[in-house]
Amino acid sequence: MQTRIPCTIMRGGTSKGPFFLKSDLPADPGLRDRVLLRVMGSPDRRQIDGLGGADSLTSKVAIVSRSDRADADVDYFFAQVVVDKAVVDTNPTCGNMLSGIAPFAIEKGLVPAGDPETRVRIYLVNTDTLVEAIVQTPGGEVTYEGGTAIDGVPGTAAPVRLAFVGAVGSKTGKLLPTGGAKDTIGGIEVSCVDVAMPMVIARAADLGKTGYESKAELDADKDFFARIEPIRLEAARRMGMGDARDSVVPKFAIVAPPKGGAGIAARYFTPWDTHAAMAVTGGSCIACTTAIAGSVADGLAEVSQGETKTVVVEHPSGVLSVEIVARGDPSNPEIERAAVLRTTRPLMEGVCLVPASVWAGREAATEEAA
Repeated sequence: MQTRIPCTIMRGGTSKGPFFLKSDLPADPGLRDRVLLRVMGSPDRRQIDGLGGADSLTSKVAIVSRSDRADADVDYFFAQVVVDKAVVDTNPTCGNMLSGIAPFAIEKGLVPAGDPETRVRIYLVNTDTLVEAIVQTPGGEVTYEGGTAIDGVPGTAAPVRLAFVGAVGSKTGKLLPTGGAKDTIGGIEVSCVDVAMPMVIARAADLGKTGYESKAELDADKDFFARIEPIRLEAARRMGMGDARDSVVPKFAIVAPPKGGAGIAARYFTPWDTHAAMAVTGGSCIACTTAIAGSVADGLAEVSQGETKTVVVEHPSGVLSVEIVARGDPSNPEIERAAVLRTTRPLMEGVCLVPASVWAGREAATEEAA
């Protein structure tokens, strides 16, 4: 006997995973996580007995529901299912998967479609953040075909514009959780910044890297990861986030001068391997760090002057352009907005199956009837 759970597998930006309605999953968090582990096939490096793609970027889950908040249309709850451990981390959010939330919500009837586009207000439950998504809906129907290309994804698709509103202090409540633009941990200068995603950012050169390495080159250097993990853990403690040994947040990144002459080069870690491209949340945080005087990005980044600017973040698969609005004191600016352009596409719609011994599905049926 197996339990059938409705789901849609979607590519969101440079990530991929199943999208669920909250009502189709167990309400109990512990049971929900056990179900998600079986859905994705973790813990197993190949995830051979589940839907996961044996990579952190393809072992992600989005859970969507109609919002009770006056300032949001839908709630988005994100789960990072660790590939080789029985761990479901719900501390972070995912900005790439976020690009699929508005289309999914419209398709499932949670939000009415407009014409020619639809604005959807999304509440990111994990990080207590609001995002406005603009989706192309000509004739009142979601379209996925278009001419927008994003690095890390072949071909083109319809654009989804994501604007993070009030994303400062997503987990810590502060732009600079340690109180300053720079800290020294283990002899390495880092900036601990929290915009959309709490992050620990270091100069690549200080860790013996160029900041232009490929994912394969970085992932092969086990000594490098062994060196940055204690820095990340101590930074988490100083940021007020406690013991982060079993958490993927805060994230870690290294930065360098841009190769393309504008913006900043960066490599983003998930945190135990290298992101093949760039997380939307991480890219937004890195872009905002370039606007902070005295940060590790200060002097490396090549960005325009003025309160509104577009920061090009170079990553292993290309670039991510982030529009930011930063006002006030450059040493502790007010970050008003960070916006990016992404694409998304549904890949499969149907049901996934989990053994009834894990969950018989009666809870969801009872909740739906109620």
